[in-house]
Amino acid sequence: WSVYMDYDQALKYIEGVSYLGVKPGLERVSALLGRLGHPERKTRFVHVAGTNGKGSTSVMTASALSACGYKTGLYTSPHLARVNERMRLDGAEIPDGEFARVVSALASAAEGLTEPCTEFELLTAAALLWFAEAGADIAVLEVGMGGRFDATNVIPRSECAVITNIGLDHTAVLGDTVEAIAAEKAGIFKGGRAVSYEQPESVAAVLRSAAAKTGTELTFADFSKIEPLSDSVEGQRFRFEGEEYSIRLLGAHQLKNAAVALTALDTLRRSGWDLPAEGVRKGLAAAVWPARFELVERAPLFVVDGGHNPQCVAATAEAIRRYMPGGRCVILMGVLADKNWSAMIDILADVAEGFVCAAPDSPRALPAADLGAELLRRGLHAEVCSSVPEAVEAAKALAGPDGAVCSVGSLYMSGAVRACFGLR
Repeated sequence: WSVYMDYDQALKYIEGVSYLGVKPGLERVSALLGRLGHPERKTRFVHVAGTNGKGSTSVMTASALSACGYKTGLYTSPHLARVNERMRLDGAEIPDGEFARVVSALASAAEGLTEPCTEFELLTAAALLWFAEAGADIAVLEVGMGGRFDATNVIPRSECAVITNIGLDHTAVLGDTVEAIAAEKAGIFKGGRAVSYEQPESVAAVLRSAAAKTGTELTFADFSKIEPLSDSVEGQRFRFEGEEYSIRLLGAHQLKNAAVALTALDTLRRSGWDLPAEGVRKGLAAAVWPARFELVERAPLFVVDGGHNPQCVAATAEAIRRYMPGGRCVILMGVLADKNWSAMIDILADVAEGFVCAAPDSPRALPAADLGAELLRRGLHAEVCSSVPEAVEAAKALAGPDGAVCSVGSLYMSGAVRACFGLR
């Protein structure tokens, strides 16, 4: 290489292209990977697209593959505290030294490229290079946005393409109907096998059409075969297709995400992957996914959730009704200005004892004062705080030791909230 970096230099290199923002397209990342010897052709993949539930489905799938003895990569986004969280092997984050090494390789390969790669493209290339060099048997790749023109779609045909729950998000880029968004996400179909969450008929029709055009065998997870057995803040037990499982992830929607993961794993099994039932069971039970209705304290009950669009937040509200005392709690809220936060307020108002407002750590954040003003305009109780730690303390004080708090509105804020409890 002509470029050698330490960890801090590697971070600065990646962050140095953040000004480019989101630029859909595969040309830049393809050119970079070509200069690196096409590492994306040396690993097999499960490719996961969707609006909500991508991360949860990905982590359950990867955990099961690891528990069955496969060296398994996992690529997700965004991160909560450190960029290393985005790429893992058998659950362990990429070490700082390895991150610096692969980014140094990227920087050397990128010299002289006609057009610079975006931040997400560089991170995707870093993960693909690391997985290949580490000899991963398979990697679960979560799409960043959309599917067809997402950097992760540079991979060849996956072992299984997975579509999770589809809703309205990133409408300026992906389209303003769920059908248009489904068509973008179905861009990961390239033949072979695919699995989808149960979708409304109009969305399912789009996916079936895309599968037919690409010669992809598409299976929809059958949610009628989910049988809940027990449910508490400690986790859930359920039966699916006659087998019993337990997961730590909370909320009825996580049983559906688990059913999608299990259907995908069964698809892999039919393709020749050795996935014993006991290994799959252990993998699902071990799967942890921070900031997805995650219990971080008990007095008051304090949950951190990264719900950041109306569909996510509807699942959060349902979980509040299910798990919180009296089905209500104090809402600690911070949102990005470009999200549909007005609809999120509509949903959360029904389960809120009151709101505490803070701004996520993002240039796209809605100022806490603006959020508070809108809540007050609607006649809701709202306190505005100048920092996340201040907001955490205010929310706990408002709830009292016997009450409950749910932090929601943005994954960008979840990392800062978790840090207040010594978590990262």
